[in-house]
Amino acid sequence: MPSETAMSYRAPLKDMLFTIKELAGIDAVAALPGFEEAGFDTAQAVLEECAKFNEGVVAPLNWDGDQNPSSWKDGAVTTTPGFKEAFRQFGEGGWQGLQHPVSFGGQGLPKTIGAGCTEILNSANLSFALCPLLTDGAIEALLTAGSDEQKARFIPPMIEGRWTGTMNLTEPQAGSDLAAVRSRAEPQPDGTYKIFGTKIFITYGEHDMAENIVHLVLARVAGAPEGVKGISLFVVPKFMVNADGSLGARNDAYCVSIEHKLGIKASPTAVLQFGDHGGAVGYLVGQENQGLAYMFVMMNAARYAVGMQGIAVAERAYQKAVAYARERVQSRPVDGSTPGAATIVHHPDVRRMLMTMRALTEGCRAMAMVAAAAYDAAHAHPDAQARKQNQAFYEFMVPLVKGYSTEMSLEATSLGVQVHGGMGFIEETGAAQYYRDSRILTIYEGTTAIQANDLVGRKTARDGGSTAKAIAARIEATEAELAGRGSGAAKAMHRSLRTARQAFVEVVDFIAAGSKGDPNAAYAGSVPYLMLAGNLVAGWQMARALLIAEDRMAAGEDAAFMQAKVTTARFYADHVLSRVPGLRQAIVDGAPGVTEMAADAF
Repeated sequence: MPSETAMSYRAPLKDMLFTIKELAGIDAVAALPGFEEAGFDTAQAVLEECAKFNEGVVAPLNWDGDQNPSSWKDGAVTTTPGFKEAFRQFGEGGWQGLQHPVSFGGQGLPKTIGAGCTEILNSANLSFALCPLLTDGAIEALLTAGSDEQKARFIPPMIEGRWTGTMNLTEPQAGSDLAAVRSRAEPQPDGTYKIFGTKIFITYGEHDMAENIVHLVLARVAGAPEGVKGISLFVVPKFMVNADGSLGARNDAYCVSIEHKLGIKASPTAVLQFGDHGGAVGYLVGQENQGLAYMFVMMNAARYAVGMQGIAVAERAYQKAVAYARERVQSRPVDGSTPGAATIVHHPDVRRMLMTMRALTEGCRAMAMVAAAAYDAAHAHPDAQARKQNQAFYEFMVPLVKGYSTEMSLEATSLGVQVHGGMGFIEETGAAQYYRDSRILTIYEGTTAIQANDLVGRKTARDGGSTAKAIAARIEATEAELAGRGSGAAKAMHRSLRTARQAFVEVVDFIAAGSKGDPNAAYAGSVPYLMLAGNLVAGWQMARALLIAEDRMAAGEDAAFMQAKVTTARFYADHVLSRVPGLRQAIVDGAPGVTEMAADAF
């Protein structure tokens, strides 16, 4: 057994609640129609209960899942010992239905609270958390486009945790290019369809933790237009569902293998075969040829959730690295503050690594929580203009939360291994698992480049940069507040934030102008643009946190916590926001180096 897999995960409730209250503005969310009961007290109670469940039940299974992953035999998948029981408790606790409508058995809580619970669950056990993540997406898609009968039949059992959901997009020849989807759907006289085809990379496509699995499958009806315009969405349950809700015959949808992966090993990634024995029965969701639009509902929900996974695994890696740095004795401090060797937390570079992990994680958590509050306002605000503005802000945030937070997690988990030194490279210490688990996060639900292309095309060029410029104006207002402060931390943040915001505006102008005239130049800098924007927005939230923490300290509130907030924000300003000017240069001046090499010279 590893020395510190026994190390318990502790949900960072104090930081989460500070972020939810002070930055995301949970009390403003609770003023929205339908969320009246979801103020700060509710958020605190729910997160505390969530922490208790995940620390006690789910987190202890994380190491076991890596060592004893899901296994496949004769079409059946057996999950890690303990997962099935934990998932039953997860469902019975009402956790699957947290953000879903009360009318279907959910709790109807805002995303601002749900996001915190998502982080805790994923910190506890990334592989386990993937099952509810996909089920959430399936529920969202059916709520958006399903018929009343489909909603009544499939959503309540998923919310209860008795059934789970999947999304079936990718095929062997298609990858991320859904225009190449070839699975076919044949209409039947009774209004159902027969589904034929192979789907790959299906998370929890087969498992033993639930009675039924609700597959949402993209396929083409005969005669449909070529490309993405001809894709339809179908519900294909593992077991047929009788009129009374009981389970009937096995459907013609089978798992033919599961993948052997670098990380998230306990999460079964299935190859599913539909229709090898006469055709899988499927039910059309919404209208024919509109499947991609419906699936994007799932994908956007999942993209945000994957961003939360990045934050979650970074937090877990940080906690582990801090625990190791506090106990590992090695070398005398350079300042001679102790006569002999000291714990490595005293060494400046170890502190730099730990502070980098901490600052990146807190910045991304704040960015994601603020985005969640915008989502809630976009859906529930009584004023149409406020809904529209919040929707635009949230949509701009999704590629940042997904792209920046997951790229950040690679840096944080890699630093976690580095803090451990040689012991980090040894599997038994457990640090390597977080590094391996995080590696998929920048790939699934759309690679970082796909998020960046979305940011360039749909989110920046399409409106001429107006949404991006509106965000820059809000950042400038925060700069004005910082300018009125005398502290060294506020001055450092003001300097870095202003420089970064100015660089962002220059890049937005470059992207908006070049996306049509010279698309290769604009898209050559798409990922650096995403990293710049994510860095800036997370830094902006750290600046807001700094201002609030200074005020709270002046009022005598929780001085140690508030001082740590200020110090972390200052670190972010000096060590993370300071990366932005280099990114600006790479984007605005760097396209020739990307595009001019002859293809056969690689």
